[in-house]
Amino acid sequence: MKKMLPWLVSLLLAITLIVIAGLYSWTAFFGKKDAGNTEASVQDSVKHIEAEALSAEERSKVTSELNDIKTNLSDTNYIVVFGFTFQLDNGKAKAEFDEVKESLIKPIINRALWSTTPEEMQGTKGKDELVSELLNEINPVLTEGRVVKIGITNFLMQEL
Repeated sequence: MKKMLPWLVSLLLAITLIVIAGLYSWTAFFGKKDAGNTEASVQDSVKHIEAEALSAEERSKVTSELNDIKTNLSDTNYIVVFGFTFQLDNGKAKAEFDEVKESLIKPIINRALWSTTPEEMQGTKGKDELVSELLNEINPVLTEGRVVKIGITNFLMQEL
């Protein structure tokens, strides 16, 4: 029995290593995609969406504005003023959006801005990430349609 003990320990160790390597391989090949890569995930989410050409009149019927959002950033020494346009996919969605934009949409925007640093607002990349975050946060709130495009019409950042 004493001569078999090293063989049993070696066999159990080998089996354990094979199982661990198998689990690691399984998660590497079939696991969830990297959630940290926001740019790639945004591109994947809109890969199969085709843009419809809208006339100016049609676009104005499904576009809503939210101007003069004034709040501070995560660094409370900075204040920002934003203006946004929201293009929705249909008229019902625009009507619903206009009803809830002060009570539901504005707090979502404020929450997103409160977690943003001044450095993130310096270039277009930070603003694009903000728009992406707003799309992901606002669309679940709407029941009649969805926001298809957000434009920043006004931006001012000032250090206090």
